[in-house]
Amino acid sequence: MTVDEAAKLLYECFLSGGKVLVCGNGGSAADAGHFVGELVGAFRRRDRAPLPALSLCTDHAVLTAIANDFGFKEVFARQVVAHGHAGDLLIAISTSGNSEDVLEAVSAARVLDMGVIALTCGTGGQLALETSNVLCAPTRDTAEGQEWHMKVLHQIAGIVEAQMFPVGRA
Repeated sequence: MTVDEAAKLLYECFLSGGKVLVCGNGGSAADAGHFVGELVGAFRRRDRAPLPALSLCTDHAVLTAIANDFGFKEVFARQVVAHGHAGDLLIAISTSGNSEDVLEAVSAARVLDMGVIALTCGTGGQLALETSNVLCAPTRDTAEGQEWHMKVLHQIAGIVEAQMFPVGRA
């Protein structure tokens, strides 16, 4: 998948009234929150309406309650079930492509008939096998992969913002 194709999926999701859910662990969780901030807040256009997006990584009470009661691998899947609907889009970020909690979120999204975009590294791990919508950093190095992911997420945010809010329309 290309960056333009990923941006088109987000654009179509937003146009149809859907929302974007984003998940990942560690640095990928930080990237998820950052990307959601660009969509809900603004990327370049401060005069535009917010876009509906939610990071599944940022509510510590929800994360710890789910981890305690159901096990850590369910921390994102239960939130996908709670917030996701058919036509929404999940962006699943995992540099290894093998994070159980991220893979469980993808499975939950599929059950709900949500779209899925995976961001991963190297060969993509199991995550690359779970969706045909994969943006794979050309490295196995975690830090380099996270830098690549953030660059790609910024590109997507810029494209979507320009499409949703052309100059003269906020």
